[in-house]
Amino acid sequence: MSGFVSFVSAGPGDPELLTLKAASCLRVADVVLYDDLASGAILDHARPGAILVAVGKRAGRPSTKQQHVNQLLVDHAAAGARVVRLKSGDAGIFGRLEEEIETLNAAGIGYEIVPGVTSACAAAARAGIPLTRRLSARRVQFVTGADVTGQLPENLNWAALADPDATTVVYMGKRTFPALAAKLIEHGMAPDTPALFAESLGHAEERLVRTTIAELAALLAQIGNAPTAAVILFGALATESAS
Repeated sequence: MSGFVSFVSAGPGDPELLTLKAASCLRVADVVLYDDLASGAILDHARPGAILVAVGKRAGRPSTKQQHVNQLLVDHAAAGARVVRLKSGDAGIFGRLEEEIETLNAAGIGYEIVPGVTSACAAAARAGIPLTRRLSARRVQFVTGADVTGQLPENLNWAALADPDATTVVYMGKRTFPALAAKLIEHGMAPDTPALFAESLGHAEERLVRTTIAELAALLAQIGNAPTAAVILFGALATESAS
């Protein structure tokens, strides 16, 4: 008898931001395949005796190959296990969810997706600011700052990203943000556009920096790409808070 896979969103790292559905899935799982950023106290919700397998992928660190993760999902579910694939943030936002779903579909294995708190929402909440504003930020756009090679994607919509009336969120952009900021300024965005840098949300080393896109680009160029999770928000969002 085939098992079942629950793609569970762990949120930014604070176990109190887990949904009730996420915690319920962890309590009944036979196997939990978890990412680095979805570990720690989050795993305290797992059923005693459950098999816990680290399958995280982090820039600059040894990482589990995606094909291996896919095979583990199939192998455990095909053996009849209730599997939780635990992903940080919201599983459907830059979480390689589509590749794992395609694998399960090909193997005829059922699944569900449990949504969660993405780092953009968590960062804005921690900073005490909204992602949208009724008159000045009517659009929120999520973009990845890295392509499959780790470089800044070449086919980004620069006109949209440089729109001062939108809130823009950059995932996986810590290393490439200096180049991204230069392109934004080249396409008309003011260098003093407010920005929020949020790092290690929900963890003891959490850091929030309110600044501008130009100043943030200079800061990130200096500190390099230390392998910590970060999200960058800029645009109309932080006008009153960046100072």
